[in-house]
Amino acid sequence: MPEITVSMAEGRTDEQKAGMMRDITQALVKNLGVDADAVVIQINEAPLRHKMKGGKTFVERAAAAKK
Repeated sequence: MPEITVSMAEGRTDEQKAGMMRDITQALVKNLGVDADAVVIQINEAPLRHKMKGGKTFVERAAAAKK
């Protein structure tokens, strides 16, 4: 049973996340030959203030991009 964990910053809609999980499921069905019922996918979302890249939180990066 393949288990996939996706870590990402918060902000996507439930529809976007469901679509992503369906696409990942289909990729595993196609490439690994498993049944869709065997695929488990979990999304771990982090608040933008709890995620950092290049020494700046995602909140700081968004603010800098607006300037």
